[in-house]
Amino acid sequence: MRNTKKSSLPLLQYTTGGDEIVLVNNMIKIIVCVRQSASGDINPFDASAYEAALRIPSSHVILLSMGPMKVYDFLKKLTRLGAKEAYLLSDSAFAGADTLATSYTLSLAIKKLGADFVFCGRQTTDGDTGQVGPQLAIRLGYDLTCQAMSISGDTADGKRIRVTTRMGEEKLLTSPALITVEKIYNLRLPSLRGKTAEVKVLDATDLVADTSRCGSAGSPTKVVRSFENNLDRRKCKFISPSELESVISGARKNPRTKPTTKTSEHRLDKVFIIGASPLDFAKAISDDIRIVEECDADKICKLIAEENPSCVLWGSDSAGKITAATVAARLELGLCADCTALEFDGKELFMYRPAFGGNIIAKIKSTSRPAMATVRCVSDLRPSVVIGVGMGAKNYLEQVQDFAKRIGADVGASRLMVDHDFLPYESQIGLTGKCVSADVYIAIGISGAVHHIAGIRSSGKIIAINPDSSAPIFDYADYGIVAKVEDLSL
Repeated sequence: MRNTKKSSLPLLQYTTGGDEIVLVNNMIKIIVCVRQSASGDINPFDASAYEAALRIPSSHVILLSMGPMKVYDFLKKLTRLGAKEAYLLSDSAFAGADTLATSYTLSLAIKKLGADFVFCGRQTTDGDTGQVGPQLAIRLGYDLTCQAMSISGDTADGKRIRVTTRMGEEKLLTSPALITVEKIYNLRLPSLRGKTAEVKVLDATDLVADTSRCGSAGSPTKVVRSFENNLDRRKCKFISPSELESVISGARKNPRTKPTTKTSEHRLDKVFIIGASPLDFAKAISDDIRIVEECDADKICKLIAEENPSCVLWGSDSAGKITAATVAARLELGLCADCTALEFDGKELFMYRPAFGGNIIAKIKSTSRPAMATVRCVSDLRPSVVIGVGMGAKNYLEQVQDFAKRIGADVGASRLMVDHDFLPYESQIGLTGKCVSADVYIAIGISGAVHHIAGIRSSGKIIAINPDSSAPIFDYADYGIVAKVEDLSL
C-alpha cells in the first residue's frame, strides 16, 4: 500500500535558514529532476543525469518529478538504484504546465529542499524543448552549465564538480549550480540488495505556490490544436544496389534549394530576430523586421523592455535555445521551441512545432507579449553527404566507414548503435542526438524509428538501404534499396 503521508525530514543533519533546508554534514546534496516519458520509462537524458549524480562520491541523491499520482510507482522503482529520497509534485493545479510554469513549480520544491547541485537532462523526448533546465537555473539563482559531456566530483573538495561540455569547455563548479546533462551514461540496473526509498508527495499548499503561476493557468503558451505530421513523408523510388553511387553523384550535382516558407497575408508589426538565421521565418509574418546582433540575455531583456516588440525569434541552435529560455524565465514570457512554421491571421500569431518525436504537429499561440520562439533554420553550411549506420549494419561497420572515406561522407549513428557502444554518442543522429541537414543522407541498416527521422528531415535527398521492404524508413526516403549490406559491394 502506498504511503503518501507527508513525512519528516530524512535522517541526516539539517539546518534551516529561512525557507531553505540544507545539509550541514560532508555529503554533497544533488537533486535530479526526472520525468516519466509517454512510454512509461524514464526520459533518457534524465536517466543519464541520474546516473551522473549517483557516480559523484559522497553524494546524497534526491529525485524530483512533477506529475499525476501514477508517477508515484515510477519514482519508487527508480529509488532502488541509489536515490536516498524522492519527491513527487502532484496537484490538479499543476496540470497542463508549459515549461515556464513547470520551472516555477520545480523551483519552489528545490528552494524548500535545498541542494548543492541540480542535475537535469538536456531535454525530454516528448517535448524536445531544452527549456526547463535554463529556466530553473534563473528562478533559483544558480550558475548554469549546459550540455555536460562528462561529470565528476573534485577530489580536492567534495563540494565541487568538474564538468566538460559538448563545446569542449572545462569547468570546476562550486555550489549552487545547475547542470543539464547530455546522454552520456546508461542508467545502471537495480542490484538484488537494492531497497526502495520513501516517495513524498507535495502539493500546491506544501510549496506555498501561487496557483495562478502553475499548470495551465500559469502557462503563456497554449496548444490550439494538434494533428498528425505527414510533412516528412516522401515518395520513395526503389533502385538497385548498382545505382547507388550514380544517385549520390546526381544529388551532389543538384543540391536542394532552401525550402520556402509560407507567407501570411496579414503582417505583424515590430518583429525582432536574434541573428540573421530566422530571417525567412520573420519575412513570412512581417515586413517590419529588425535584426539584432547576437548578444547575451541581459541585453536582449533590456531591449525587449524598452521597445516592446510583437515577436522575438531565435534560431534553434543550442546557444539560441539556452538564451531564449533564459530571457523567457527572466521576463515571465511564453516560449515556443523548434517551430517549423509561423502564421499571423491579423489578430494572433500561431506557431507550429513537431511534438512526440515528430509524429504530431502542434499549433500554438502565446498569451504574453512579445510572443517568442526558436525556429528550425536550414543552415547554409551543411555536409554534402552523411551516412547513418543502424544496427542492421553493425557487423559491417568497417566496410561502411571505408565507403564513407571513398565518397567523402561523414558517418553518423542510430541511437541503438550508440547504446551498444558501436559508435560514440557524438555521432548519434535523431531526437536524442543531433540533426543533420545534408545534401544526401544515406541510411544503412536503419529501421526508421520516428526519433531518427526527426534528425534527418531537413536533408535534401534521403537514400534508405534495408533488407525489409516494409521498413518505415522507406516512407521517408526519396530512394530505396531493398538489400543486405553484404549485397552492396561497398
